[in-house]
Amino acid sequence: MSKPRKARVGTSSSEPLPVVIIGNGPSGICLSYLLSGHMPYVKPDADHPHPLLHRKLAEVSGCCLLDQDLDYLSEGLEGRSQSPVALLFDALQRPDTDFGGTADSVLSWRRQEERAVPHLVLGRSPPGGAWHAIEGSMVTLSQGEWMGLPDLQLKDWMRGKRRGLRNSRATAGDIAHYYMDYVTQKGLSHSFVSGTLVTGVKMETPESKDPRPLFRVSGTLTTKDRGQRPFSLWARNVVLATGTFDNPARLGIPGEDLPYIHHELSALEAATRAGTITPASDPVLIVGAGLSAADAVLYARHCGLPVIHAFRRPVDDPALVFNQLPQMLYPEYHKVHQMMREQSIPSPSPYEGYRSLPQHRPLLFKEDRQAVLCDPHGHHQVLGVSLVLVLIGSHPDLSFLPGAGTNLATDPEQPLSTKRNPIEVDPFTYQSTRQEGLYALGPLAGDNFVRFVQGGALAAASSLLRKETRKPP
Repeated sequence: MSKPRKARVGTSSSEPLPVVIIGNGPSGICLSYLLSGHMPYVKPDADHPHPLLHRKLAEVSGCCLLDQDLDYLSEGLEGRSQSPVALLFDALQRPDTDFGGTADSVLSWRRQEERAVPHLVLGRSPPGGAWHAIEGSMVTLSQGEWMGLPDLQLKDWMRGKRRGLRNSRATAGDIAHYYMDYVTQKGLSHSFVSGTLVTGVKMETPESKDPRPLFRVSGTLTTKDRGQRPFSLWARNVVLATGTFDNPARLGIPGEDLPYIHHELSALEAATRAGTITPASDPVLIVGAGLSAADAVLYARHCGLPVIHAFRRPVDDPALVFNQLPQMLYPEYHKVHQMMREQSIPSPSPYEGYRSLPQHRPLLFKEDRQAVLCDPHGHHQVLGVSLVLVLIGSHPDLSFLPGAGTNLATDPEQPLSTKRNPIEVDPFTYQSTRQEGLYALGPLAGDNFVRFVQGGALAAASSLLRKETRKPP
C-alpha cells in the first residue's frame, strides 16, 4: 500500500474519493482492474460463434467495450446467469466455454492511465476475500478456467507456479493465492487496504463549498502492531462487494451458543489439528445438505472421524444441490449424495462410521454434548456428539448500512437474501434502484459465480466512467 493511500484511510479526510469499494473478493478486484485504466477493446475482425453477437461486434470493432451500449450488445444472449451483462462479458472472454470449446477471448486489453478513476478497495482480509477462509485443499465448485479474472488466465498462472488442476477444478488455496498475485501483477496494490472493518456508510453533507451530499464511510483499521484506529472517508460513489459469507445462518434453537456448536468448517479443522477430536471421539454431527455440509462430510471422512449427518429434506428431493451437478464433473459430491441415501438403519453398510438422518430437525443442544433431534414421525432422538457443525447457508452482513440494507432489497418487506431477495440494481449499471451512487456486485446483486460477477464489475465501471467524464469542474 502506498503511503498516500494508507495515510488517507488512517485519518479523517474531507476530500471525497470518486469511488470506495467495500469488499476485496473477485468482484472488488475486477472492478479495481477496470477503474485503474485497463480498458477492454473488441479485437478487430473478432470472430464469435454466436451469430447475433458476431454481427454486433463487427459494428464496434476496435472500440472500447466500456463506451458501448451494453443493453444492445447483450440483447438475445442466454446462459447460466440472469444478468445480461454477465452473459455478455463471459461470452466475450470465453466464447464457447459452455460447449467445451477453448476459443480465445475476442477482447484485448490496453492500459490508459488518463481514464483511471481514483478509488480505494477496503477489505478485512488480504485480496481474495472469503477465499482465504476456505480450507486450502477444498476444490472449487466451478471449473478452474471459470475462476480467472480478466487478462490473466488461471491456467497460465498455475503453469507458472507448476501447479495443476484436479478434474478441471482448482483448490481454494490456489484460488486465494491467484487473487493475491493478480492484484500485485496488475499493479493494483496501491488501491487495496486490508485490515479494514467498515462500521458505517451514510449519506451526509460535508462542511465544504460543495453542498451536495456524499457518502461517509467510517470504520476501524488494524495497524501493523495489531492496534485499532478509526478512519473516515468521503466518497461520491460506494460499491458493495462484500459477498455472502459474513453471517452463517443459524437454527435458532436452545443451546446453539454452547462451545461445542460451530457454524464454520474451520472449527472442525482446528479441532482435528489440536487433537481434541479424533477417530475415537463421539461422532461429529453435521447439519445441512448443501455443498458446505458435503465438504465437512468429506473432510471428516478423510480424517477418519465418525459422522452423523442430519438434514431436513428427503434424499431424493430434486431441490438438493447434488441433483443439479453433473456427476462426471463432481464425483466427490455425488459420493456424498450416495452416502446420504444410506438411511439411519443400524445394519452394516459400506460406509462405516457414517450415519445419514434424512428429514431430521435439531431441536435442542444440551451442555453434556447431547443433541436432541426430531425424526419425520415426530419422535425425538438423543445423540451423544463430540462437536456439531451447523452448515445451512449464510447471510451478508450489511449492518454498516442504515437498516442493514433491507430497504435496498428487491422486496424491502422481506429479509435480504443473496439467493431469494438480493439488492435490486439496474441490470446495465448495477447501481441501486433506490439509492443514487450506491452499487452492488456479486452475490449481493444475485451473481453467485466468479465467471459472472465480472459482468457486474463491467457494468459498474462503465457507469462510473461516464459519471467521471461528465463531472463538473
